[in-house]
Order: sequence, then structure tokens, then C-alpha cells
Amino acid sequence: MPDATILPFSDDGSRARRSLSSVPMPEATPAPDPADYVEPDFEALSQGQPTGSGALAQVNDVVADWLDFLRRRVTGDYVVDDFGFDAELTDRVLLGAMRPVYDSWFRVEARGLENVPAEGGALIVANHSGTIAFDALMTQLALHDHHPAHRNLRMLGADLVFQTPFLGEFARKAGHTLACNPDAERLLADGELVGVWPEGFKGIGKPFRERYKLQRFGRGGFVGTALRTRTPIIPVSIVGAEETYPNLGNIKPLARLFNLPYFPVTPIFPWLGPLGLIPLPSKWIIEFGEPIHTDEYAPGSADDPMLVFNLSDQVRESIQQNLYRILTERDSVWK
Repeated sequence: MPDATILPFSDDGSRARRSLSSVPMPEATPAPDPADYVEPDFEALSQGQPTGSGALAQVNDVVADWLDFLRRRVTGDYVVDDFGFDAELTDRVLLGAMRPVYDSWFRVEARGLENVPAEGGALIVANHSGTIAFDALMTQLALHDHHPAHRNLRMLGADLVFQTPFLGEFARKAGHTLACNPDAERLLADGELVGVWPEGFKGIGKPFRERYKLQRFGRGGFVGTALRTRTPIIPVSIVGAEETYPNLGNIKPLARLFNLPYFPVTPIFPWLGPLGLIPLPSKWIIEFGEPIHTDEYAPGSADDPMLVFNLSDQVRESIQQNLYRILTERDSVWK
């Protein structure tokens, strides 16, 4: 065959002749060598071990880690304590769902974490507010994610929490228990952080006009628990929760109908239906105050009602004064 080809007409209308050797040919791609194929390490993948490098390897590691987590959930290969606390489930799922709210929605600033001991029992006592108890969850996240020792907070909850379907089971899995002295004392004796909100429903259900004014602290049962276990009390002041659901009123007939301590009316609930349950994005500050030590008191001091009352009042006054101070320092509700 001649080494030439006839092309269509050239620019001047005449036929052109060009050598095929002058036409650039695409460079051939070599066929892959079967010896270069590396089969994925499925065993390492299932065990959450690194399988490669770069972004794809990171995705593989995350997927493998979650697959291993799900496998252990199905097979029952995980540990819970006597109270039902599942540390891994709490970290990955329960607190994991709240982290975007903590970081991006409420933009929580945790102060004074150095006042919380790195080990051993301590009683966390905080003000309660906000219509829905987000303040307890945010306090738990602050200690778990931002304390140098990443401490778990074991909260004492009302009967209603553990009687509510699904909510009670989640609370148990997250390490919480009923607000009773025996459970609290056992946890503190085991070196756990225990959280209590002495205002109870009076605090979270109070009207917006009474915001940041502490309600009664009950009979000071938390003080007796700290005295008996000789553990420090850490007063905690939470600013920002009051503005998440401004409580403008209480529909008592509906509260009785649904067996609730109150049925709140806020600027957006119940007017917007389920959308009204979205909290307003207020800026939060959680400040852990200096500990009040109880090991300096003689054994049996928990039976002295005047001492219990005085210590309870000291804790309440410490929280209240810190709330006022933080409020004066705050530039805006929203930032």
C-alpha cells in the first residue's frame, strides 16, 4: 500500500497529498499487568485497620470502624456497667448527635474545667432552665469532649425521664439514673462524676420573666450525699439556656392531659407545630466554679440539718452570683 492518502480539497480547491507518517498517532496505553493487582484486605477492613493512604483510605477506615461497631452491637460484644451505662454507644451515637448542636448551634463556651478533678468522685450542681433540658446534655458534652480527662457525667434524673418510652432507655444507656441517694452515693463512691439540677421542673418550667433567678433547691439532699461520700461539690452556672425556648405561658389543661409538669407556650410553639421545637440559637456559657470541699467535715455531718441547709445555700448563692456576673459580661444573647 502506498505511504500516502488522498485528502479532500485543499484551501485553493486542489487535491492535497500528505504522507501518513506525518499524521500524529495517539500513544498506546499499556495493558495492566495482572501481577500489579492487589486484592483489598477485607479482614483488615472488617477489623477497622488502615487499608491504604490518602482520602480514600480515611473513608475506608471510617466505614470499617462503623462496620465493626455495628457488628459488635449485633453480636453483643460490648460492655455495660451495673447501671446500664454503655460508654461506646454514648460517645458515638447519643453524644454524637448533640455535637453539632453544641459546636455550631449554641456555640458553647466551657470555662473553669480545671476545677473539675481529673479522677475521683465529684458532684456537679448546676442551675436548670430552658423549658427542655438541653442544659444537662450540653454540660455532659463539655465534660466528655473538652475536659482533659474526658470525663463521663452520670446525671440524676426525675422519674418522668425513666417512665417515658425510649427516653428512659436512652438515659440508662447514657449512664444516668434516678435521683435517689443510694444510686448517687454508689456512683460517687466508685469515683464517678455525678450531675444534679436541684431546681428540677421548677427551674426548666419557670416563666421567661424569671430567667436566671434560681428557684428553691429542695431540702439539700445533694449536700447530704456529698457529705456522706466526702466528695467535692462543683457549682456550675449556665447562661444561654433561658433563651432557647422563652416560656411565655403554661397551658395547664394540656399539661394534665399529657401528664406533664407543664405545657409551655413559646414565641414559636405550638404555633409552628413541630418546627416550634427547634431551639433558638442563643450563645451559651457553661462555667464550672471552684469546688466546695466536704472532706473537712466530721463523719456524720450529713445528719446535721443546719449544716446541710447552710452548704446548700452556699452552693445556690455561688451559682446565682456567677450567673449575674456572666450576664454583665455578655455582649449579646446571640453571639
